[in-house]
Amino acid sequence: MSQGPSEWPTGRLLSSVARRVEREFNAHLDAWDLNHASMPVLVLLSMQDHSQRELATATSVTEQTMSRILARMERLAYVSRKPHPEDRRRHVISLTPTGADVLREAVDRERAEEMVTRGLDAEQVRQLRELLVTMMAAHPEPGDEWAAPPERAGLS
Repeated sequence: MSQGPSEWPTGRLLSSVARRVEREFNAHLDAWDLNHASMPVLVLLSMQDHSQRELATATSVTEQTMSRILARMERLAYVSRKPHPEDRRRHVISLTPTGADVLREAVDRERAEEMVTRGLDAEQVRQLRELLVTMMAAHPEPGDEWAAPPERAGLS
């Protein structure tokens, strides 16, 4: 007899829920031939142009992975690459008008929140968010400018 989720280790629960939500979100984004990896790129480019390296760093992926993401998005006409005006070895990545339209259509904060918090009441959502922020602070990554020093995050 297999154990139910209530018996699973916390890490397995967290990972399983994250994968399920990611699959559901990817199914939503599939209407625009997007996925969870391409959305942050569109959001970053909606604020300003970036280099491939900057996008890779900001999204915590390798430059090789970012290259594949950008190639796909370029084929879809969501982004454009132009030579950097001062350094021909680099490219400037920009959001196209088509990409901006897709971003507006695909990003529905209410729908995304509903996918993630389905089954929870308002107090449970508040508690979940508080716990996740605490966990993020306890597991910082290089470049997390938002992360509080350990003593301010209650981790010392």
